[in-house]
Amino acid sequence: MDFQIIGAALALGLVTGIHCIGMCGPIAISLPLKETSKFSKVSSAILYNLGRAITYAIMGMVFGFFGQSFAMAGFQKWVGIVMGTVMILYVIFPAIFKNNFSIEKFGYKYTAPLRSRLAKLFGKRSYSSLFVIGILNGLLPCGPVYGALFAAIATGSVFYGTIFMFLFGIGTIPIMLTLSLIGNKISNSLRTKLAKLIPIFIVILGVLFILRGLGLGIMFISPPDKMLKPHKKGMMMHKKTSSLNINEKTYYFNTKNLI
Repeated sequence: MDFQIIGAALALGLVTGIHCIGMCGPIAISLPLKETSKFSKVSSAILYNLGRAITYAIMGMVFGFFGQSFAMAGFQKWVGIVMGTVMILYVIFPAIFKNNFSIEKFGYKYTAPLRSRLAKLFGKRSYSSLFVIGILNGLLPCGPVYGALFAAIATGSVFYGTIFMFLFGIGTIPIMLTLSLIGNKISNSLRTKLAKLIPIFIVILGVLFILRGLGLGIMFISPPDKMLKPHKKGMMMHKKTSSLNINEKTYYFNTKNLI
């Protein structure tokens, strides 16, 4: 298990929760929670947030599949380098063009049917409707989510892409759950200051993926490529060429890097 990826996903999700106050906050505050008891109110809010996390996980699985496809085609190093660079540019471009360059604004134009469906669900007060609201909410345009999806590709793995996005969603829950239960109690000035951490985290994550792709031999940060190395124990791959009278060579195949 890659604990760097786990830590990065949770940290990015936690910081992104601040961004969610402005983007998804109105949805979280106005959720049709079941208020017959404290338990039903909390469980309703948790279902909504779990729906978002599941949507993120499914998207992470899809984008992780693309990353893994490139990795299995022999471009594993380049997946991390290219996607890490894209993550950095994703932060830099809006700053250069004064927010005129925004994938988030572009995506918002094509989600009118989704927002209409969400509005209808707010008229229902049930656990299932709250769960579906969370699932659909996860599909709404969101800048930090796009940045996290670039990271899911950079993992070069369906498994890690899914885990990364699910934990990213889990990381946003503390603030979103608080919003659902007690409303917005965070001042605008504090929200603005904390929101500035999001692009910093995305850039740091991008640099980390670039370093991992370069394989500079730096422990935990840029480890060397060990996909195929000589080894006497473990899972083996045998190659025999008797016609050329070449001795049998046994290689250890590290399956961890394929996950």
